Amino acid sequence: MKSIFLIWLIATTSIFSQTQDYNTKGDFIAKGYDVVAYFNNEAKEGLKQFSTTYDGVKFKFSSQENLNTFLDNPTKYVPQYGGYCAYAIALSSKKVDINPKTFEIRDGKLYLFYNSWGNNTLKKWLKKDVKGLQKQADKNWEAIKFG
Repeated sequence: MKSIFLIWLIATTSIFSQTQDYNTKGDFIAKGYDVVAYFNNEAKEGLKQFSTTYDGVKFKFSSQENLNTFLDNPTKYVPQYGGYCAYAIALSSKKVDINPKTFEIRDGKLYLFYNSWGNNTLKKWLKKDVKGLQKQADKNWEAIKFG
C-alpha cells in the first residue's frame, strides 16, 4: 500500500510541477537579452555576471539594478508565450524562434517576434487587429505551452 501511494505521489508531483515550454536557444530566455531593459524600450544583451534562474529558465541582465528589479517581480518581466514569436503563436500555434531586438511592450507585457530575411513579424502584428491576435495567441498558447 505504501509503495502504491509513493508511486502516485511521484506521478502527481511530476505532473503538477511541470513548467511551460520556454524558448531558450542559446541557453537563456530572449537569447540572453535583458528582459527588464525591454521595459525601458531597449534591447540590451545581458551579461553572465548578472544572471539568475527563474521557473527553471536562465535569464541574463545588463546590470545588477535590472537583475534586482527582476528578482522583485519576475512574473512581470517573463516574455509572453515562453519567449517564442507572438505572431506565430497567434497565427499558427507554432513555436518559432525570435530576434531579440524585435519586441513590443503592450499592456505591461513583453512580446517577442521573429525578424529575419525580410520577414519582420512585429510589423505584421502591428498591421492587424493586435487585440484579436493577442486573444488568439493566448488561446493557442494554452493548448501548446507544455509540448
